[in-house]
Amino acid sequence: MAKGILGRKLGMTQIFDAKGTLVPVTIIDCAQNVVLQQKTVETDGYVATKIGFVDKRESLANNCEKGIAKKANTAPKRFVKEIRFSVQAKGENALAAYTVGQEIKCDIFAAGDIIDVTGTSKGKGFAGTIKRYNHARQNMSHGVSASHREVGSMGAIKGNMKGKKMPGHMGFDTVTLQNLQIASVDAERQLILIKGNVPGPKNGLVEIKSAVKATK
Repeated sequence: MAKGILGRKLGMTQIFDAKGTLVPVTIIDCAQNVVLQQKTVETDGYVATKIGFVDKRESLANNCEKGIAKKANTAPKRFVKEIRFSVQAKGENALAAYTVGQEIKCDIFAAGDIIDVTGTSKGKGFAGTIKRYNHARQNMSHGVSASHREVGSMGAIKGNMKGKKMPGHMGFDTVTLQNLQIASVDAERQLILIKGNVPGPKNGLVEIKSAVKATK
């Protein structure tokens, strides 16, 4: 069953499993996920469910966002994603029965589920190739070079070369970690505890979906 939810990374902590083993986990707050729109084949050419998370001021929303939020009887959302919910029914995929304006709870997942988590990695600012790509530096003595952390020879290139490893902006990329496992689900407080770490800083927004490459 394909399913998903949006959340905010609250930080990391540790818990003990049933065997008494210490397990590091990341806490994700998934409260107030609202269905904003249902995409259909007739109107959009495909099937998907648009979900919104985290309210934002109406002054920051455009007319399209305001109209969608009004139909869902909610405030405009800051974090919006489309998820293709489906259930396995008689060998065929069917659209999950979510209505516009309905709130999606974190209990759609359970402990032990295998998931993929997508978030935005921490921004590191401008960085050289040693930090950015783990390049080796030049010798620090014996008069070999006066440019110890320079890029070095770039070859016979003219202008920009796509894929060339150069100094630049490091981090702040969309990153997906696959095949993570849910350690626990707190339905009362709408929290999901995921084993290990997930992309992004504290308070970063993440998308949790059923794993696409999970092994049986």
